[in-house]
Amino acid sequence: QVQLVETGGGLVHPGGSLRLSCKPSGMIYFTINNMEWYYQAPGKQRELVASINYEGNAHYSESVMGRFTISRDNAKNTVYLQMTSLKPEDDGVYYCHVDGTDPHGLDDYDYWGQGTQVTVSS
Repeated sequence: QVQLVETGGGLVHPGGSLRLSCKPSGMIYFTINNMEWYYQAPGKQRELVASINYEGNAHYSESVMGRFTISRDNAKNTVYLQMTSLKPEDDGVYYCHVDGTDPHGLDDYDYWGQGTQVTVSS
């Protein structure tokens, strides 16, 4: 099965920056329509942070608006999350998610990344 590999998490000081990336581990045989980043704080529900469609139109949660930027490289099937002005409340696990359609438009697929830890601490 296709696996989404996430990288880029780590420890950063408040106000610092990180860039997360996520891509399938191998070849895929469907078109990725939407790519998203989710955030899950300890003991909390997973929530949508940012999304981007195939054409590059992006949407953000109010909490990250103006600080995070989602982007994608369709040639590499990769989605990125550029995180700036990080705050302690951004601390948690970030998961990528993609959904797509097979070439004939008959079946839909979606996959989750394994999650990457972002720790914001002074």
